[in-house]
Amino acid sequence: MRLSWSVPRAAAVALVPVAALAVTAAPAAAADEVEFTIEDERIMESSGLQASHRHPGVYWTHNDSGYAPQIFAVDSAGGRTVATVTLQGVEFRDVEAIHLGPDGSLYVGDIGDNFDGGWDTVWIYRFAEPEQLADVTVTPEILPVQYDDGPRDAEALMVHPGTGRVYIASKRDDGTAALYAGPERLTPDGVNLFRRFWDTDLWVTDGAFSPDGSRLLLRGYFTSEMFRWQDGGTPESVGLINVPIQPQGESVTFTPDGRSLVFGSEGQFSDVRSVGLRGERMPDSAREEASPGETGETGQDEAAGGPGPGGEDGSDGGATAGESDGDGGTGTGRMVVAAVAVAVLVFALRRAFRRGGGSRRA
Repeated sequence: MRLSWSVPRAAAVALVPVAALAVTAAPAAAADEVEFTIEDERIMESSGLQASHRHPGVYWTHNDSGYAPQIFAVDSAGGRTVATVTLQGVEFRDVEAIHLGPDGSLYVGDIGDNFDGGWDTVWIYRFAEPEQLADVTVTPEILPVQYDDGPRDAEALMVHPGTGRVYIASKRDDGTAALYAGPERLTPDGVNLFRRFWDTDLWVTDGAFSPDGSRLLLRGYFTSEMFRWQDGGTPESVGLINVPIQPQGESVTFTPDGRSLVFGSEGQFSDVRSVGLRGERMPDSAREEASPGETGETGQDEAAGGPGPGGEDGSDGGATAGESDGDGGTGTGRMVVAAVAVAVLVFALRRAFRRGGGSRRA
């Protein structure tokens, strides 16, 4: 069953305690766990995340709107920034996503639209992932983007690791979101028209292709959905995946081996956490190397995952809200849920104020 987040953000805040309590824990898959806190005080609104394939253990991230045009390389061993890439010749308007392409380039999506369709053109910035982890200034390619059915807000940009085709998922809370496909090759010379080809009722805040290109993950604030990908075909759902409890979850990436998803959130000193994949949710290449228990061939997939919110979940279940205190409630869990609810409310108010202000760039 696919979940539909066709509710205003203010209403979604009220759902946080329910969603948090609904998440269940399960034994983790045999994948390396990723868990760290972003320590850089400059990273206030991490809204995109990409695991580096060139620098093991490093994750690229960036701020949302209103910040310097910088991309940060964060070491997962301790959450420390080990390199800062400054993009020369651009001004970040509403940067929401980052994804690695098969050519070794990083694609940065300046695709958000706080006016929900107020900007006719958005941009993708493309530059080669640095070979060395050091502070550097680069001049990216600027790739103008328009949609075939008019302007819209979006927070998810994905680059297929095989074909190099770029996709954008629009963000709508009324069930009218869609996936858009870019041209076969993007060009800085003229507008790149993205065509709507598949509708989704997910409230998409980010997305990612698996390293082998066999799976597409679309995430929302409270859940995510995995799809089997076939070029030229309709994405086929292979199940929901619970996401960790986060104040404003707006980023996701696969680990380089494809065996886990790594989720991030906005907020200063935000936590980054992984969720191990199992069963059909695992990319094809990872399934080939996995044990029967991980692939679900022994029936352990369903038993381990159990039902998550809206459907069964064969992942590790994300996070729990706390241990039961025996009377049907939770002790520490209630405190965690309350803290999360307050944090989400703060972020929601910040975003609401942002939507009412700002200026459009010609």
